[in-house]
Amino acid sequence: MGEKKLYRVGELARLAGVSQRTIDYYTTLGLIHPIKRTDNNYRYYNDETMIRLKRIELMKLEKYSLEEIKSSLDRLDRISNEDAVADKLTHLQIHMTQLAKEVTELSPMIEQLKPSQAKSLFKLLTPPGVACIEALLVLLGKEPFL
Repeated sequence: MGEKKLYRVGELARLAGVSQRTIDYYTTLGLIHPIKRTDNNYRYYNDETMIRLKRIELMKLEKYSLEEIKSSLDRLDRISNEDAVADKLTHLQIHMTQLAKEVTELSPMIEQLKPSQAKSLFKLLTPPGVACIEALLVLLGKEPFL
């Protein structure tokens, strides 16, 4: 079986498109962890760290704080060490957050509709779509529309 590629801080930073200082900072915060340290204190990271860095940058784009990102990644680590599962769950979490924001923005507009207009609007939605919207409203502490 072939050995997995390990990256020093500079290599990892270059490949991930972040600064070495970012790698150091994320390591200090516990967002990423070196796989090994040499006797002269060089830190080495693997491909899984690269995936984790991409996940962090994606969540930052969605305006998650580093504290929220760490909490989310820690929860995912406890659920599964499988990167594919963690990646899917991260994307799902980001998507759900975006949907929640959109429902929050739409809510005042929908509340201003006449009951007949709201009913006509909801007839255009598929049953799974309505269920998703109602679930998001419940999560946001609002009453379902129907």
